[in-house]
Amino acid sequence: MAKLPKNVRIGRNGRVGILKKVPRDLWHHPQYRSRSKVIERSTGAINLKEGVRIALAMLKDLEQEFASARMELSLLSESDPSAEPDLAEVDNHDTGTDDPTAKDTEATKAQDQRLVPPLSRRRVAEKTRRDIMDAAMEEFAAKGLSGARVDAIAARTRTTKPTIYYHFGSKEKLYAAVMEEAYGGVRSKEQGLHLRELPAEEAMRQLVEVTFDHHAEHPEYVRLVSVENIEMGRHITGRTSLIERNAIAIDTVRDLLVRGEKEGCFRPGIDPWYLHFMISSFCFMRVSNRYSWRAVFDMDLWEEKHAKAQREMIVETILRYVKH
Repeated sequence: MAKLPKNVRIGRNGRVGILKKVPRDLWHHPQYRSRSKVIERSTGAINLKEGVRIALAMLKDLEQEFASARMELSLLSESDPSAEPDLAEVDNHDTGTDDPTAKDTEATKAQDQRLVPPLSRRRVAEKTRRDIMDAAMEEFAAKGLSGARVDAIAARTRTTKPTIYYHFGSKEKLYAAVMEEAYGGVRSKEQGLHLRELPAEEAMRQLVEVTFDHHAEHPEYVRLVSVENIEMGRHITGRTSLIERNAIAIDTVRDLLVRGEKEGCFRPGIDPWYLHFMISSFCFMRVSNRYSWRAVFDMDLWEEKHAKAQREMIVETILRYVKH
């Protein structure tokens, strides 16, 4: 039988597979820390030629996996030098498995670090975190906290569960971060309007318009809030940062009402909480009830002609309500 390529093996069941030791510099990575330091995987193929072809592809993918793990460890050691793996300690846990590629570990690591400078590694971490958040928002919006799977989020981002836990700690903490960002999105839009620089009536108009547009552009936000209400708000209750961020919404409305009253265009005595509720409820319901509305009334609220009319209607409704 022809000599097999390095790290390619034939198992006891006759199927071709790979057997490769995890490089020692990665033994403290969350993905490998609590597992065997030898990776053994089967191609499922009995035919030698086909099995070797699949095995070589698997080994190539494994090297890419190792390279990504090295970048993550580099970022961890930069942010917390005390967290850098002690390779001397790692050596004491050697499995004793003979790996002809072990001597290449340091050269591979050095090459990876030359290719990815510290600033780029930082950006890789930021992008990884951003990708995880985007994928998690889709997963949680579709299935809620209980139905969402971290494996599915990892698959969407081509990363790993340990990487997600490294960045966020747990599935629940990731969900909380997603909820906080979902609520924060509309608040950021409001703050970006610089409403204090506008007359009160024009500022109120723009506030209503941006609220309408944000809900229309981010149906995932509406789904997340709907799911959390089914859960009775138990995952976001008591989160100080969330409460403080959303208090800004009431402060914004209150400020507009006070300024409008001073300018003589708004009537006194309007409750900012109820006004915020009036604006939000209309913008929210046209997204949350789109499909049931269409089923019952055979009318798509999102058709361009309807959407334009609704946007104008809510603006006019609010301005009529606040004026003398």
